[in-house]
Amino acid sequence: MLRVQLWSYNYDPEPQGIAPLSAMLAGELQRRGHDVLVVAAHPHYPEPHWGFRLKPYRERRDGVSVMRLPLWIGRDSGLQRMRQEFSFAAAQSTVAPLLPPCDAIIAVTPCFPALLPAMVTAKVRRIPWLIWLQDIVTDGAVTTGLLDESSLGLRLARQAEVIAHSSAARTIAVSDAFRGNLVAKGIPAERIERIFNPSSRHTDAPNDLAALAAEPPQILVMGNIGHSQGLEHIVDAFEGSEALRALDATLTIAGGGVAAGAVRERITSDAVRMPGVLYGSELEPVLRSASLGLVSQRADVAEFNLPSKLMNYMAYGIPVLASVRIGSETGRIVEESGCGWVTDAAHPEQFAETAARVLQDREALVRAGAAGFAFAREHFHPSSVAARFEQVLQQVIGPPAAAVRNGSTGA
Repeated sequence: MLRVQLWSYNYDPEPQGIAPLSAMLAGELQRRGHDVLVVAAHPHYPEPHWGFRLKPYRERRDGVSVMRLPLWIGRDSGLQRMRQEFSFAAAQSTVAPLLPPCDAIIAVTPCFPALLPAMVTAKVRRIPWLIWLQDIVTDGAVTTGLLDESSLGLRLARQAEVIAHSSAARTIAVSDAFRGNLVAKGIPAERIERIFNPSSRHTDAPNDLAALAAEPPQILVMGNIGHSQGLEHIVDAFEGSEALRALDATLTIAGGGVAAGAVRERITSDAVRMPGVLYGSELEPVLRSASLGLVSQRADVAEFNLPSKLMNYMAYGIPVLASVRIGSETGRIVEESGCGWVTDAAHPEQFAETAARVLQDREALVRAGAAGFAFAREHFHPSSVAARFEQVLQQVIGPPAAAVRNGSTGA
């Protein structure tokens, strides 16, 4: 049994982004017999739906012990987002000396400032720590306009990025693109493990695409609605397509984020629906009725994350249409798995043309859905991902620590 602390800014019951992934990993590690403590912020994303708390508190979620920390919530500006993240790092620094002993810390980024207290705590306690890299925060800050490419703040952030990854016993990168990004910045390749994210929703029964053939086709986009997805152009292309209109196709954009208002303003017909953030079971019927799952990323931005919606589409056997930069990790996975089709995000009209074509080819949809489902079972199932994490944890903790836990000193 390993004693693991997962330091994750976001956690269940937040419905999208990193929170479901952290909850899935924590639950699977616990089910494998390990003692898991999650250190998380009070729920706040993608909207402050849960109010606020002034003091730390403990709770159990699905059998996992969670220490919740107070947060100065605010996301309406770059300054507010930075203040929010630094408030979490400050709360972590305060409670870290009071946390129980553990064998290793897994620190999820973002939140980027929270890597510092994890690094210091691991050094003081003489235990290994791992970074679970969900976003390349420095690249994301440039993409979203939070930091300018030539700014002192970005240079300092990138120096801190290298220091953090150099200090960690391992960095868990969720894509090969992330791994290459870090190697290019001077992080030794042998200290980086590529482990795909788990599907945060999974099922033993994939979508029955043949049965959906009798219904008007539905294209689904779910999760964060940010600037990097370029969904405004997707809406324009969808509504401008006579072929999709002839199919009576609909586009559902389920989620929330900083660009949701701008996307909503582009809608001119009832064929595009934005139900907002769907919590828990509310998302299930939307997933089950999807003929095609869309992953979109702007062509003119750095690839600083791997959208978790991709894993969830594939876990449900939903064929994928990716409107992304050519050569991106998302596109590579779609092509390698055979789960769907890749179009150039620099030309959003390609999305609409391809969608109209494949939605009329039910055999191709069924083949793509089956291929994605099989790939997800092998690479994205939570039990498989947890097993990979367990292997890495045992490597960095080492036999001496395991011997002490088992009551043997080796003498």
